[in-house]
Amino acid sequence: MRAPLSWLRDYAALPGDLTGHDLGQALIRAGLEVETVESAGADVTGPLVVGRVLEFAEEPQKNGKTIRWCRVDVGPEHNDTSGSRGIVCGASNFSVDDLVVVALPGAVLPGGFAIAARKTYGHVSDGMICSAKELGLGDDHAGIMVLSDDLAPGASGYDVLHLRDEVLDIAVTPDRGYCWSMRGLARESAQALGVTFADPVDRPVPAASTAGYPVSLESDAGPLFVTVTVTGIDPGRPSPRWMQRRLQLAGMRPISLAVDITNYVMLETGQPIHAYDADRLSGPIVVRKAQPGEKIVTLDGVTRECDPDDLLITDDSGPIGLAGVMGGASTELSADTTTVVIEAAYFDPLTIARTSRRHKLSTEASKRFERGVDPAAGYAAAHRVADLLVELAGGTVVPDETICGAMPTIPTQQIDTELPSRVLGLPVPADQVVDLLEAIGVQVTREGDELRLLPPTWRPDLRDPYDYVEEVGRLIGLENIPTVVPKAPPGRGLTKSQRLRRAVNYAVAGAGFVEVISFPFAAESELDRLGIPADDPRRQLVRLANPLSETSPYLRTTLLPGLLAAVARNTSRSNDDLALFESGLVFLGNREWRPAPRPGVSQRPSEEELAAINAALPRQPRMLGAVLSGHWLPARAFAPAQPVTWQHAVALVEVAARAVGLSVVRRPAQQAPWHPGRCAEIVIAGTDTVIGYAGELHPSVCKAFGVPARTSAAEINLDLLIEAAPDRGDVADISTFPVAKEDVALIVDSDVAAEDVRQALVRGAGPLLESVRLFDVYVGEQIGEGKKSLAYALRFRAPDRTLTDADAGDARDAAVAAAAEATGAVQRTE
Repeated sequence: MRAPLSWLRDYAALPGDLTGHDLGQALIRAGLEVETVESAGADVTGPLVVGRVLEFAEEPQKNGKTIRWCRVDVGPEHNDTSGSRGIVCGASNFSVDDLVVVALPGAVLPGGFAIAARKTYGHVSDGMICSAKELGLGDDHAGIMVLSDDLAPGASGYDVLHLRDEVLDIAVTPDRGYCWSMRGLARESAQALGVTFADPVDRPVPAASTAGYPVSLESDAGPLFVTVTVTGIDPGRPSPRWMQRRLQLAGMRPISLAVDITNYVMLETGQPIHAYDADRLSGPIVVRKAQPGEKIVTLDGVTRECDPDDLLITDDSGPIGLAGVMGGASTELSADTTTVVIEAAYFDPLTIARTSRRHKLSTEASKRFERGVDPAAGYAAAHRVADLLVELAGGTVVPDETICGAMPTIPTQQIDTELPSRVLGLPVPADQVVDLLEAIGVQVTREGDELRLLPPTWRPDLRDPYDYVEEVGRLIGLENIPTVVPKAPPGRGLTKSQRLRRAVNYAVAGAGFVEVISFPFAAESELDRLGIPADDPRRQLVRLANPLSETSPYLRTTLLPGLLAAVARNTSRSNDDLALFESGLVFLGNREWRPAPRPGVSQRPSEEELAAINAALPRQPRMLGAVLSGHWLPARAFAPAQPVTWQHAVALVEVAARAVGLSVVRRPAQQAPWHPGRCAEIVIAGTDTVIGYAGELHPSVCKAFGVPARTSAAEINLDLLIEAAPDRGDVADISTFPVAKEDVALIVDSDVAAEDVRQALVRGAGPLLESVRLFDVYVGEQIGEGKKSLAYALRFRAPDRTLTDADAGDARDAAVAAAAEATGAVQRTE
C-alpha cells in the first residue's frame, strides 16, 4: 500500500516538520512493515514555472518536422527584457493564451536532463515547455501539458502539479486489512504519534431502505448492499490535477473523472466502490451464486466461465460483475455516461478470496475484500463518491437510496484484566489496558476483574482473547517488552531421528556432495519422463487444492525430478561436474482417500478425531536422494579425469549408512528410472529391509530431463535407515589397538556376484573383522575360461589386545573357508 504523506495529513494532525522517514519509523514501532519511503518529484530541481503562450510561429524543417517558435510569458521575475521568453517546441497540442509548464535554464528533469539556453532550429531556446512524461508524471509524451486552472504566469510549477511529496510503501499483513486505506494508515499514524484523527467515514449505516435502485440479496456471502444514484454528470470533465497526482502516487492510473473518483474513495476509506451506467442496467440488481455454464465478460475484456461457488452481481441480462473482484463490461461507464448507480457492498472475505484465485484475477478490490473491509464504511463511502460527482462532475444526487441487508454481527470477547500482564511478561495495569484498547476503537465494559470487549467494525481480526493481548503489546511498544530466553529442561536434546539426520547430512556433504533444496511440487508428466509404471506407489499423487502453479499441482513422490532439474540448470550454464543431494519429505497418497474431520478450536480434539485426521493424511517418508554427472575428480598433471559412475551413487548410500552405525549390501535389481543392467537394490545388512536403489539412470530418462548421458542417481528411505540404526549404547567402542591387514584373492565362476562372496567372508571372519573391501577384479587366461578373480582387503582388530599373525591368519582362513562353502571360491595362491 502506497500512502502519500500529504494525503495522510488530511486525516491525522501530523506535525508540520514531520518527515516521511520519521513517520515510517513510528509505524514500524507500531508493528507495520514500512518497506521504503520515496521522495516523489525529488528528481526534478531548479526553476519550474507556469507560462502563458503569447504567440507562436510554425516553421517546417528539412527533415519533415514542424516546430513552433513560441513567445511565452513566465512571469515578471523570469521574463527577459522583452517581457517573455523564446522557446522552441515540437508539440502542437496548444494554442495562444494556453497555460503550460515551463522548465527554465538551470532546471534538471528526471534522468538528469539539464535545461539550458541553447541554439536549435535557428533560434536560442530559453527553456522547455514540458510534457507529463518529461516531468515523471505519466507516460503521455504525445503533447505538452495544458493547464486548465486559472493561474498567473510565474506561479510555481511544483505547487500547481503537486509534484513533490513523500510516499510510504507499506507491506500490509493479512491481519491488518484496514491498513489498505488512507483512513486506516492515518489512524495508525495518529495513534503512533499521539495526535488527533479525523475519520472520513462519518455516516452510520441507516436502517434498510428500498427506495433507490432495486436490489435483491440471494446469498449469505453478500449480507449488505448500498446503492446511491447520481444523475446529470458531465462525462467530459477531466479529473482535477490533485486527484490525478494522488492516484499516481498511490500506484493507480488516472482513467476518467467518474472512475477516478471511485478509485480515490476506495484508497481513502478502504471500501471498494463500483459504478454502473444506469442506462445499461436491465431490471433489479441481484446478488447470487453463479449457475452452471454462466459466463461473464469482465472489464479487462476477458470472457470468464463462472464457477457455482462464484458470487455474482446480476440483472435481467445476466451476470454484470464478479462480486468483489471485477465488474462486467456490459454496464461499465463510458464517455456518454450521465447517470451513475454507485455500489458499496460488503462481501464474505473467503468467498472473494476463492473467486480471485479461481480466476487468477487479483484486483485492488479483491485485495481489500479478502482481508475484510469495514462493513460500516460502505454507506459513507457511497455518499463520498456521490458528493465528489456533484462537486467535480456537476451531478445531482437522487434522494432515494437503497440499503439492502444488514451489517454482520460482531463477536464479543471477555478477558481477565491480568491476561496481558501474564502473557507479555511485564505489569500492565487494568486501567492502562482499557485506555489502550479504547484508543483503537474497542468498546470496553468492566465487570469486576473481567473486561467485555466489542471490537470496532474495521478490525475483523480481533476474534480471540490473545488478539487483544497482542494489540496491548503492540501499543505499549514491542521494544518495551522484556526479552526472556526460555530455559531448556534438563535431560533433553535432539531426538534420535534429528541427531541421525544431521549425521547423515554432514557425512554426505563431507563426502563431496552439495546439498540443494527444491520445491516439493510435482507434475504427473515428470513421472512419465522417469518411466514409472502405473502400479508403482510413486503414482499415488496428492493434488493440492490451491497450487502455486497449475503446471505442478501435485506434491512430489520422489526427490529425483527436482535434483535432475538442478543438474539440467547447472549443465546448461557449463557447470558439468556435479554431485548433488537432497534430504526431504515425499508424499504418497492413500488409494482410498477420506476427508479429514474439522474439529472445533474450543477444546482439544478427541483421540478418535486425531486418529481420523492422521488417517486422512498422506504417507510422508523422509528420503535421501542424489544425482551425479560429469567427473568425480578433474584431470590432473599425473592422472586423467575420473568420470562419475554408478559406484559413486552406491557409495553415497554406504556413507549414509555408516553415519548411523549400519552397513548395507547391494543386489542386482530392475527399478525405474535406473538402467536395468546397472541398478542396485540397497538392503540393510543382516536384514531383508530394502531402503532404496542406486545406479546409472536409463538413457531415455537422461534425454527426457536434458541431463548428460550416464548420469547416476540414488534414492533411499531415510526413515527406514534411521529406524534400523542402533542406539548410542549399542555402538561398539573404538579400539585403540593396531589393525591387522590381510588380502585374499578368490577365483569364482564369472556369474557369481562379488557381493555374495563379500557377505560369505563377513560371516566366516568372525567378530575380529572390522571391514572388507573389494579392490580388484581380474579375468584372463591364467585363471581359466568362465572364471574371475576377486581380490578383497580384510582388516582385523581386537578391542582389548594387539592381534598376532596367528590370530589374523586364523580369521582369514575361516573367512576363505566360508566363502568356498557358500560360493565355491578357490583361493588364488600365485
